[in-house]
Amino acid sequence: MGGSILKLLEDKIKKEGIVLPNNVLKVDSFLNHQVDPKLMYEVGKEFKRLFGDLGVTKILTVESSGIAPAVMAGLAMDVPVVFARKHKSLTLTDDMFTADVYSYTKQTSNTISIAKRFINDQDKILIIDDFLANGQAVSGLFDIADAAKIDVVGVGIVIEKTFQKGRKLIEQHNVRLEALARISKLTDDGQVEFEN
Repeated sequence: MGGSILKLLEDKIKKEGIVLPNNVLKVDSFLNHQVDPKLMYEVGKEFKRLFGDLGVTKILTVESSGIAPAVMAGLAMDVPVVFARKHKSLTLTDDMFTADVYSYTKQTSNTISIAKRFINDQDKILIIDDFLANGQAVSGLFDIADAAKIDVVGVGIVIEKTFQKGRKLIEQHNVRLEALARISKLTDDGQVEFEN
């Protein structure tokens, strides 16, 4: 794939993204239902370029939409990827770190969990996710990191909606935040506008 990852992503979003009501952008043809592996490989290499000098030992994400970009970043950086599971039952939580996450897109709350044996206080964590909008999923991963006493050194996002509050929530944690495609507006006529 030639060209910069930013241009590749923006072109893909313009060509295949579907703007739905309530500021929802559907990108399920290449990112979070059907996955474009070549594009995700380029995404992973870009995250390595952006965060490769921070001593990352593990990548955290939330199932399922964050897994593809996180795995490709893990491949590029040669570190394990741990994904938080969306938890239905609260009966077996002794060996888990958990956090509650609200999804504005799905209008539901989920408890996410990561087994304690997969992360420890020696880890340097990079959080990767597909979208940053209201910041709830990433905030949930920060809650888990705080409970586990692990250091989050960065947050990598494939697509950010800059007109929503997610960035402000993440910046409170004083970590490096990089979003590959930054959307400034979703128009009523189905267009996507990017930040310059």
